[in-house]
Amino acid sequence: MHEHNTIFDTPEFDLAKQEHLLRIRIESPARSGSKPGGGATRALVTFKASNGRGRNHRKARHKVREEIELEASDHRALAKIFEGLGMRGWFQYEKFRTTFRLPHSQAWTKGLLIELDDTPIGVFLELEGPASAIDRAAKALGFLRSDYILANYMVLYREYCQRRGEQSTDMLFAKKKQGARPSKLQEFFVNLILFLTLHCGRLYHMHTV
Repeated sequence: MHEHNTIFDTPEFDLAKQEHLLRIRIESPARSGSKPGGGATRALVTFKASNGRGRNHRKARHKVREEIELEASDHRALAKIFEGLGMRGWFQYEKFRTTFRLPHSQAWTKGLLIELDDTPIGVFLELEGPASAIDRAAKALGFLRSDYILANYMVLYREYCQRRGEQSTDMLFAKKKQGARPSKLQEFFVNLILFLTLHCGRLYHMHTV
């Protein structure tokens, strides 16, 4: 699935100052080669609220946030509403996401999502679900809790650009990449995930490659 995300905020970044996030996401099927994928495009609007911990959340092991999400029939009209309320789309990022679930025959995997993201700055794996399931899956693959990444893509992209001495703008693929099939590296991880799902029933937390 290809995702194009736009983050909205006021010119004074009032939402960011409160550690809130407002996002419109456009999802569309990824193409295989030059052929378009089947299925319809859909739009989602998401509000993520601060966890109330302030700066102390940096000491936390997991990222915990209240999230409200709904499907929007017209994302352009919704963007105009946000703009009419004094907000603007100030950051865009895109990625190809593949989502997996482990068999629910293993009780501890209930509610656990395994999400593979191919982004302009690298390939990431993310575990979303109960804290105990995240820790168990990460440990099963030999990762330490110190390996966990809690930063969002805005922060990761800014750090990526700083390391390369580049100015950070929007985290977008080159046009030839947009809508293309997943990379060979992503295909490798997909095969790895399928193998682990079928033979081990283990998976993972967020890690950068």
